[in-house]
Amino acid sequence: MHSLDFRDLQISQQHHDLRNHSEILSLHKMERLKHYGLHYCKYVGRIARGNKEPKSFKATLVDATLICLSAANALNQRLWESDVGVRYPDADLFSFADAVGRFADACEKLDHLEEFRSIAVEANSDVASWLISAAQAYQIDLNSGIKERRRVLSYRHPYHPEH
Repeated sequence: MHSLDFRDLQISQQHHDLRNHSEILSLHKMERLKHYGLHYCKYVGRIARGNKEPKSFKATLVDATLICLSAANALNQRLWESDVGVRYPDADLFSFADAVGRFADACEKLDHLEEFRSIAVEANSDVASWLISAAQAYQIDLNSGIKERRRVLSYRHPYHPEH
């Protein structure tokens, strides 16, 4: 499995989001964080459904990685400077759900004007670690998955050169 260069991935995610997700980037950062929190919750549900879920585990892992990068950018978080690594060798759903729940807690604190950033940053780092752990456990190449998913997403827009 290839290692992830979070610095390059975050930079390329920002460029991708600028080209393909202007509707999300135009939201206030607080609304963007809530949007990413909802994505994370959706992914917990996908994984929990197991074989009943039409989206593959790999697709969910890749999508969650893209959201993790976008969330890090919204938080001004440098994942490459975080203690991100394989910390969940079994890649159990409860560890992912825990990190996602803490990210959702941070998003909920926004509405109450409570401290949220440190909680969101730590939770997002834990999500990243879980994603790396799951990719390793299931022998999924996130780098190639990310590249392919970004290519597919770019085709959604009517101004894509091949439309």
